[in-house]
Amino acid sequence: MELWYTDQHTDDVRFSMKASVQVASKKSAVQQIDILDTPAYGRVLVLDGGLMTTEKDEFIYHEMITHVPMAVNPNVRNVLVIGGGDGGTVRELVKYRKIESIDLVEVDKDVVLLAKKYLPFTSSKLKDKRVSVWFEEGLRYVRGKKAEYDLIIVDSSDPYGPAEGLFTREFYGTCFKALRDDGILINQHESPFYHAHQRSVRDAHRHIAVEFPVSTVYQCHIPSYPSGHWLFGFASKKYHPIDDLDAARWNKLSISTRYYNTDLHRGAFALPNYVKELLNQ
Repeated sequence: MELWYTDQHTDDVRFSMKASVQVASKKSAVQQIDILDTPAYGRVLVLDGGLMTTEKDEFIYHEMITHVPMAVNPNVRNVLVIGGGDGGTVRELVKYRKIESIDLVEVDKDVVLLAKKYLPFTSSKLKDKRVSVWFEEGLRYVRGKKAEYDLIIVDSSDPYGPAEGLFTREFYGTCFKALRDDGILINQHESPFYHAHQRSVRDAHRHIAVEFPVSTVYQCHIPSYPSGHWLFGFASKKYHPIDDLDAARWNKLSISTRYYNTDLHRGAFALPNYVKELLNQ
């Protein structure tokens, strides 16, 4: 008998992968957590039935959510990561020696505990001495912060359930206050391809643009995510993602990456017309 995992992308589209074994399964106080081994995508993290991370392509997501802002401002010292309990974003951030502190705020403690045990390819740097892990709801945590961070990365799940509050105008406004005068906000922005997800993309962009003087989106290809076409939001009080990119300075850092490079950085902000039209609605 074969075991298959199916991620429902929309009411009419499903993505399936063969699974060899279910490594872990736990109902936490927040959500259902499952970890599977698959022949094609390696170890896979699933939350409430939805695909979050795969060993095969997680590097694309985590590099693009991290190195784009760091290449614009490599002098970032203090970082807040909201979500990201698998540790992949932290793994990329600790590659920068100038970063002094990383606060990881994850609503579900069990995600972090299971990641440390079963997802070493993403969680290996959570033990770095610069990392502090806080188990709290992201919106509640950031409300109490003012001008404390150079960079905020919102590495959240989809905009429902535990992550619903991380896609509101109130949340983006509190992030604006928590950033310093040259601060950057990055958020995972969903896929623009399927109609079922387009409202989330449009609304998030609209809410962020109201709060930040610089606001745009960039894209990448993540095979296991809905449609494979994925967006991230870039917002800042000061920096423009292309005009302020210092490719030579970033390349001198010799940061090891498998997907990101500074040529790709520029191209990621060149958006298809259908995405431009969606964002302008």
